[in-house]
Amino acid sequence: MIRLDATRLLGRAGALADLLSSTVHAGASVGFLAPLCRAEALAWWRERAPDVAAGRLAVWAVPDGDRVLGTVGLAFPGKPNSRHRAELVKLMVHPDARGRGLGHRLLATAEDAAAAAGITLLHLDTETGSPAERLYRSAGWTSAGVIPDYAARPDGALCPTTLYYKRLPPTAPTR
Repeated sequence: MIRLDATRLLGRAGALADLLSSTVHAGASVGFLAPLCRAEALAWWRERAPDVAAGRLAVWAVPDGDRVLGTVGLAFPGKPNSRHRAELVKLMVHPDARGRGLGHRLLATAEDAAAAAGITLLHLDTETGSPAERLYRSAGWTSAGVIPDYAARPDGALCPTTLYYKRLPPTAPTR
């Protein structure tokens, strides 16, 4: 697993776009509707590079040759009253690589990096009833509630979303 700086992100944008497209086409609700064309997925990843360069977003990837099998990100808010928290974003595992523990590894990597950066609170949202919920619950995340009809699945149907949070032990920030 590697942390992607802006240059590495741009260099792997094609593989990340393929991962995003595969994830959406497998039915995961990660913010996109199907069919997701490669050009749109590629543009989305390229648009993340300035945030990575500025330190507003941290991205990790699990490379496998020319492919990326999984990714996860941490979005850091810029407001002074929210510098203690971050949002876990776009945890994705390629459909062909599921069931190997990559989701747990990605989640642990993001949590460890957040703690090392002085983050004491993580939050995320995920489709209610999705396999991702099992991952977050097994890793000690707490449900904060459900919002009905929050997002559309890749097929366009509205679905509820569960908000989760996890407290991390305080450490000296390195970010």
